[in-house]
Amino acid sequence: MPSITSTTPPCGNLPTHTDTTIYQFINCRLVRRGRIVKDDFWVRGGKILNPEPVFYVEKLQADVKVIPRIKKTPGGPGGASILGVHVEGPFISPAKKGAHPLQYLEGVEEGMSKVLDVYGSIDNIAKITIAPELPGAQEVIRHLSSRGIVVSVGESTISEFHHRDPGLVGLLTSRLISHPVHYGIISDGIHTHPAALRIAHRAHPQGIVLVTDAMAAMGLGDGVHQIGQMKVLVEGRKARLVDFDTLAGSVVTMDDCVRHFINGAGVSLVEAIDAATLHPARVMGIDHLKGTLEYGTDADFVLVLDKGPLKVLNTFIAGECVYSASDAPNLTFTQKSPSDI
Repeated sequence: MPSITSTTPPCGNLPTHTDTTIYQFINCRLVRRGRIVKDDFWVRGGKILNPEPVFYVEKLQADVKVIPRIKKTPGGPGGASILGVHVEGPFISPAKKGAHPLQYLEGVEEGMSKVLDVYGSIDNIAKITIAPELPGAQEVIRHLSSRGIVVSVGESTISEFHHRDPGLVGLLTSRLISHPVHYGIISDGIHTHPAALRIAHRAHPQGIVLVTDAMAAMGLGDGVHQIGQMKVLVEGRKARLVDFDTLAGSVVTMDDCVRHFINGAGVSLVEAIDAATLHPARVMGIDHLKGTLEYGTDADFVLVLDKGPLKVLNTFIAGECVYSASDAPNLTFTQKSPSDI
């Protein structure tokens, strides 16, 4: 049976057409469009309510900006280090928006004032994905770069690879760029064909950065999941919008991407691990602290079983074990003082 959630007692005080309270009937089986669907049911002011505009438009307009609240913090038993926020959108091309809702995309004709209006602050942002062809984007990119923020070209209409016009892909082998070019690739077996992995790696192996593109449904299993205002269908390794065949991020983990990169591109274990650790650290300019086991770097590392399929056994953050697989062997540590070494 459905129940009712409201700010006033429902018994003897059911909604009226003049009532602006939002009433939510939960756990309902609704007859819609010729079939029974399981969903919640919302009423306000005598009308059946679509909750999405209420909670993702009205609420967002009233809320304090989120990004300024996400502080850069060191890692520990509670989780990994927060190195900063990577924001993808809303300054992207409508023609290459992927699963991003079209109505929330923005232009940057107003320059940095628009960026600050959208994000609230850029102090906690480490990386921004932007379509560089948008009017005003070049000025914004220069300003962000001067602040030490990494700017990534993405969701862009800049031409794709052609033998007479290599487009963005041509940057991988360009002789006109003095600094290394890095590029992210989703090695999940869904977004990228194995042949594309091999071509990308052979064109510029030192620049490849493995990306999971994982979103909130990762680890929740198959089925329909609510991600923001979107309903996403997860089937195995694939996540797509319910009403379209548009990919909506990914549900794979980084160790899965490493395994697929090894098998799909035919690379060595060392090359795959570097693409997941050292290369992204170089992108962010923190390879003196992260992404390597060199002396003096942060003790963030994993112990893996590399005989057979790669398997993570233990995860360490700041030298402390924060995860152990159920079949991981017991670890034995020997404490030593500097005089013992």
